[in-house]
Amino acid sequence: MDENRAQHVVDALRARGINAHMAKEGTYQIGVRVDLPDGRQAIWDSDDTAELEAQVMRDGMLVGFVPVIPGSADFDEAQVIDAISRADYDQPIARERPTAPPAAPPLPREGGVFRRFLGGFRER
Repeated sequence: MDENRAQHVVDALRARGINAHMAKEGTYQIGVRVDLPDGRQAIWDSDDTAELEAQVMRDGMLVGFVPVIPGSADFDEAQVIDAISRADYDQPIARERPTAPPAAPPLPREGGVFRRFLGGFRER
């Protein structure tokens, strides 16, 4: 996922009350990390493929996954945000809910006043 696109997705998810962060998994491997309430983390699209999928991790161990979402290679940002917000992580093989849960109170944007400095002024 492109870094700017990932940042926009994270901002939109945080505006919905979803605890999302940028996932920098390696050099040029950017994705979206969703911290789940029970200590697990869902790492979305950090493997540089066109399709949208996630690995669910706990303490560095794979405990579940979200299989590739059909047609997600052509998703725009709004569709990616919707797909991530509809994910249900209760089973080891996660599924997509028919509708997104109601939005929670928004979380603050990451980076605060230093956001542009931390990002090297690359944000568009």
